[in-house]
Amino acid sequence: MPVPEGFTYRVRKNGDVELLHHGRVATVLRGAAAARFLVDVESDDPQELMARLTGNYKHGNERTAKSHPRNRRR
Repeated sequence: MPVPEGFTYRVRKNGDVELLHHGRVATVLRGAAAARFLVDVESDDPQELMARLTGNYKHGNERTAKSHPRNRRR
């Protein structure tokens, strides 16, 4: 499974954290979630952590779905 890529984050002046995917805002973390993210990003893989938080990660069924009759024309 490919590793997540294209995620960045920036901390706003008010303490909120914006998670960006290829330069576009994917989600905003506020309060305790933002504080927890800033602690976790130092110890975990930042790309994987941001992918999990935004819900933008592979589920493992993409190859199976590709061969489904509904998707064969694509």
